[in-house]
Amino acid sequence: MYSFVKNIFLKSYFVQYRPFFIFLLKFFLTYGVLMFAYQLYLNSFDAEKFETDSFTELVASQTNDVLHLFGQDTSIAPHDSQPSVKLFLNGKFIARVVEGCNAMSVMILFVAFVVAFKGKMKQTIVFVLISILVIHILNILRIALLAIALYHYPEYEHILHGVVFPLFIYGVVFGLWVLWVQKFSLHAKAS
Repeated sequence: MYSFVKNIFLKSYFVQYRPFFIFLLKFFLTYGVLMFAYQLYLNSFDAEKFETDSFTELVASQTNDVLHLFGQDTSIAPHDSQPSVKLFLNGKFIARVVEGCNAMSVMILFVAFVVAFKGKMKQTIVFVLISILVIHILNILRIALLAIALYHYPEYEHILHGVVFPLFIYGVVFGLWVLWVQKFSLHAKAS
């Protein structure tokens, strides 16, 4: 009898919260697959030889280009003892651009959320691609502005690097999530 009651209770519980469980399954499955693929990509670079992945190098190069557009005297160079790119401003070493600076993990988290919060296939693909481009551009601006801020206010490195600029990028991602849920997801159409 206990087993029968338990099975009925679990079944009704699953039926009641089915959309939530499906959301979690899609989120973790998408996140897991994308992170696995990204880790395979990262593993193709030899960290012991201080090889920086190509995407991080691209981000560093584009940050350098943006700083030049801002009229700054900047340059970049491979780090000689770490898998990163050194960023120089007015001849002064300002920052290292490491794998974590490229916002790829933020983009993967973003995509997993959008995929889990169901939408029409074409809208989902277009929204994800445009949003990833927005995140990428804003991330490059974030690094460029952070470099300028660190050059002028090095004593505020902890708050600038650890609080202000991460809050900026995560705030944008959160805003894009809200936009997706309220305007484009199937949930938005239903409510």
